[in-house]
Formats: sequence, C-alpha cells, structure tokens
Amino acid sequence: MAWGLLGAWVVHDAEELATMARWTRQARPRLESRLPWVPWERLEVSQAHVNMAIGLMGGVMAGAAALGARTGGRSPVFQAALAGFGAHGVVHLAQAALVRGYVPGVVTAPLVVLPYAVWAWRRLRAAGVPVTSHAGGLAALPLVLAGVHALAHALTGRRGNPPDARARTRRPRKP
Repeated sequence: MAWGLLGAWVVHDAEELATMARWTRQARPRLESRLPWVPWERLEVSQAHVNMAIGLMGGVMAGAAALGARTGGRSPVFQAALAGFGAHGVVHLAQAALVRGYVPGVVTAPLVVLPYAVWAWRRLRAAGVPVTSHAGGLAALPLVLAGVHALAHALTGRRGNPPDARARTRRPRKP
C-alpha cells in the first residue's frame, strides 16, 4: 500500500511533466487578463525547471513511501505525504475550476490521486494503523512545494540553464 504512493505520484507527475512548461507559456496571456493579481511572470517555468522540480519531488515521495513501507504505514512522514498528496489533488480541481479549463495534473487528480489517497487511508484504518493528524501534512505541502521549486530554480536558473552554463554565456563587460 505504501509504495502505491510513489506509483500514484509517478502517474500523476507524468502528466505534469508532459504539460506544465508548455501550458504555463500558452495559458499566461489568458490568465493574466482573467486573474491580473496573480504574478504570472513568476509562475512561468521552463521544461528544465519542471524536470528538476519533479525529480526533486520524486526523491521526497520515494523517501516517504519507503518510510511508509518500512513502518506499515505508521510513519508520520508517510502519513503527512499521503495527506499532502490528497490535498494536492483537490488543489488541481480547484485550480481548474478557477481558470475554467485545463491545468496540468487535473486529469490524473480525480482518476489517480484522489482514489489512491482515499483507498490508502481506508487500508490504514482497516489495518488498525493509528492515523496521525493530517494538519502536519497539509501545512507542509506548500512549504515542500515551495522548497522544491526554489531549489529547482537555483539549479536551473531563470531560463532553465544550469548556473555554470549561464556564466559561460554571459558577455564580458566593457571596461
């Protein structure tokens, strides 16, 4: 059951991997006019950034799934990741409703993310596993996502180039 977290995450993030960078570029003009208070210029991401962020988050999810498997689902880290993953699915549905259309991840949210999360919680309860508060996982979700994206940004740079590649492409300053 615990390794299902990683499996469900892989399926869900494959959709995000395939669509996020292109979608942010294409949807930005429409979204800027509909939701002008959102800093869209900060939310547009390169494919390199998406690849890096998804890879980093994969490490987080693999670690959480491994802890869940090792503890029979009792790990607070696993349960926090499971709560955060389920909440993430709900966020995708809310985003799609807000923009009145497709957002990356909205297809697999109701087909994979939410059914897995509900099934996993039911399995934990049926097995008599004490369930910790979901508040920690829900509070950690935006922090983990922000941290992953900040690290991906630092590793890929604004345009998706590694920091050393940016340094090589800079023009020398005139004296």
